[in-house]
Amino acid sequence: MKYISLTPEIYDYLCANSVRETDIQRRLGEATAGRHLAEMISPPEVAQFLGLLVGLTGARNCLEVGVFTGYATLAIAMALPADGRVIACDVDAEAAAVGQAFWQEAGVAERIDLRIGAAGETLDALIAAGEAGSYDFAFIDADKVAYAGYYEQALTLLRPGGLIVVDNVLWGGSVADPENTRKSTLALRDFNTKVHTDERVTMSLLPMGDGLILAVKRS
Repeated sequence: MKYISLTPEIYDYLCANSVRETDIQRRLGEATAGRHLAEMISPPEVAQFLGLLVGLTGARNCLEVGVFTGYATLAIAMALPADGRVIACDVDAEAAAVGQAFWQEAGVAERIDLRIGAAGETLDALIAAGEAGSYDFAFIDADKVAYAGYYEQALTLLRPGGLIVVDNVLWGGSVADPENTRKSTLALRDFNTKVHTDERVTMSLLPMGDGLILAVKRS
């Protein structure tokens, strides 16, 4: 078999035998569930995978573009060493505030540097401050049309061997539907091609969640 169809039953089995969600994470998920655009939250298995990747890469300095209520932010921060940090970028202070009490309760609030404002401007400011090549890990899950720009900025900020993870690259399967010409879909198709053909990285596209691209910056 080349692949397995992820039925609801198999998905439930996967979560039951993989996800190790803490009580704090579960309650943050519940606090998000009733909000507008609650579907923007990272699924538990994806957030757990991000934490695993942070640990595997030994990351200390991380970037996150797109925070929402901070569920993935929490998973990244929990995987960092005590002196690690994640600069978390979002334009919505109200949504991000939902996660802050949970970050504090989990004991990782000091590892999270929340930057409210346009993410592109925040990343440009980091580059201008001389921080190019000093980050280990970046997670991008924000405005799909802006993905290509965020990717270039993150690639500049990452050290050689640093890892970029990009979410929602399958976009509910719409990227494989040639009749779907929505702006976000077209942008994601172009972005996926861009990374696939980018010789500056070693990459793989995984059918996890709504699709994840993993791209490691080459030396």
